[in-house]
Amino acid sequence: MNRLLEVVATGPMTTVQDLGRPGRGDLGVGRSGAADRGALRLANRLVGNPEGAAALEVTFGGLCVRAHGNLLIALAGAACPATVTGPLGARWPIGHHSVERLPCGATLQLGPPVRGVRTYLSVRGGLDVPPVLGSRATDVLAGLGPDLPAPGELLPVGPLPDVFPAVDLAPVPEPADGDLVLEILPGPRDDWFTPDALRVLCAEPYQVTTDSNRVGIRLRGPILERAREGELPSEGMVPGAIQVPLSGQPTLFLADHPLTGGYPVIAVVRSDDVDRAAQARPGQRIRFRVASATTTPR
Repeated sequence: MNRLLEVVATGPMTTVQDLGRPGRGDLGVGRSGAADRGALRLANRLVGNPEGAAALEVTFGGLCVRAHGNLLIALAGAACPATVTGPLGARWPIGHHSVERLPCGATLQLGPPVRGVRTYLSVRGGLDVPPVLGSRATDVLAGLGPDLPAPGELLPVGPLPDVFPAVDLAPVPEPADGDLVLEILPGPRDDWFTPDALRVLCAEPYQVTTDSNRVGIRLRGPILERAREGELPSEGMVPGAIQVPLSGQPTLFLADHPLTGGYPVIAVVRSDDVDRAAQARPGQRIRFRVASATTTPR
C-alpha cells in the first residue's frame, strides 16, 4: 500500500518546505526553504529522515491531515494543540518535539500556536512531491516549487529511511513570547545612514506588523534617518538583511526574500537568529543588538 498524507484543511497557510535551493543566485533563483530551518531539521531528525527532507510548514495552525497507511510523524517549531482522531472515532492529544504514530485512517488536527508562528510536520520518509530545480520548497515570492497544498490533495510519502529514530522526545525551548533579541552585523550600507542611525536601531524595540510573511517582517518603530539622497543600484540580498526604504521603517528579510534590492541595508541579522525571527508574531517586539567578536552561535 502506498503511504500518503491527505490534506483535509490547510489553515491560514501551509506550504511544502525543505532546506531550499542554495547556490543558484546567479541564475536568479533564491534559496527559499523552511523559514525556521532549525525546527525543520529537528522534526526530520526525530523521525529518522535526512535533515533536508520535505515537510509541511504550517502558519498559525489550522492544518488537518489524514493518514493513508501507518505513518510516523513529528511536530517541531511553534507548539500548538495537536489532536489525533482514530479511524473508529477515538481522540487523543499528541505532543511536540516527540515521535508519534498516525495510524491508517486517522486524522491529525492542529490548533493555533500559543507562541511562535510556524509549526513543522515531518513524516518518516519525507514528502515525495516532485522537486523543482533540485528542491521541494515552495517559494511564495517567485512562485517556484510545489503548489500550496489544497483540501483533498494526496501528498505521497517517500521510502522509509534506513536509520530508525534514535530518540522519542527532544526537550527544546519554545519560541519566545516576550521581546525577541536578535544579534546583527552592521552594514554593508550603514554608511548611507546618519552616524546615529545604528544606535537608534538598537536603542528601542521595533514591533512586528501584520504586513509580514515568508518574504520578510515589516517593522514599526523609530525612524532610521538617511545621510544620502537617491537610491542604490540594485544589489544582492540575503536572509536576515535589514533593508530600509524611504519611510525609514525597516524590513527584515526571511526565506523568500527578493534576490536583489535598491534600498540600503543597514545591518544583517546573524544566520542562527534568522530562524528565531521567523517565529515572531504580529505585535511582538524585536530588539536588535550588535554582535560582539566573542559571540558564539546558538
